[in-house]
Amino acid sequence: MIAKIIVCIIAGLGAGIGTGFAGMSAAAVISPMLITFLGFPAYEAVGIALASDVLASAISAYTYGKHKNLDIKNGIIMLISVLVFTLVGSFIASRVPNRSMGSFSVIMTLLLGIKFLVKPVMTTKENQADKDLKTKVIQSILCGMLIGFICGFIGAGGGMMMLLILTSVLGYELKTAVGTSVFIMTFTAFTGALSHFTIGGMPDIPALILCILFTLLGARLAALFANKASAKTLNRATGAVLTGLGAIMVVMNFL
Repeated sequence: MIAKIIVCIIAGLGAGIGTGFAGMSAAAVISPMLITFLGFPAYEAVGIALASDVLASAISAYTYGKHKNLDIKNGIIMLISVLVFTLVGSFIASRVPNRSMGSFSVIMTLLLGIKFLVKPVMTTKENQADKDLKTKVIQSILCGMLIGFICGFIGAGGGMMMLLILTSVLGYELKTAVGTSVFIMTFTAFTGALSHFTIGGMPDIPALILCILFTLLGARLAALFANKASAKTLNRATGAVLTGLGAIMVVMNFL
């Protein structure tokens, strides 16, 4: 029980910080930690992580919106596409072997961390791409389908992929991309968690409560700091946390 409390607190704080800093899905941290250190079934771990993501993403979106770093209007189209395919991904995930999902979560965490350290997202408002409305709509739908499937299937990577797509494909600057990403994730996480619990049943309640509370706390503090920090600081901090956690969990899985 003590080990469970410690792991859930660390996982929740780490996930919350990642969410508030750079729109990272909480499942990128919580699910692999629950799987690696506590032996949770992968499907249950992802369900807990997605549930933790709901309030953390909501409070982050509120904070970014308060600082005018949130684009709700242009995020709605992607949101609808993401929601539909989150359900599809969640259903398919329930049919996938437990070991495959767990390994994917751990590897994704490490790769995402390395990416942010080696090639940070440095898009600015001054160099946002000018695209016609039709192109943006098509890109939002297609990208939303991919993001939603990943969010529902494994959770890890959904928020990061959304951030990368909003900056590199749709031309958002970093803070607005993060704000819009966590806004969308509030709804995708809720949909994914609901479908996971409906299909797989209720998870471990103490772990669920601890993860939700500490993810919320970490997200609130990180979002407040992120809106005052530079893009470089956000990328480096998130990359360092993810790379460290990913490396530890890869070693644990190997041993």
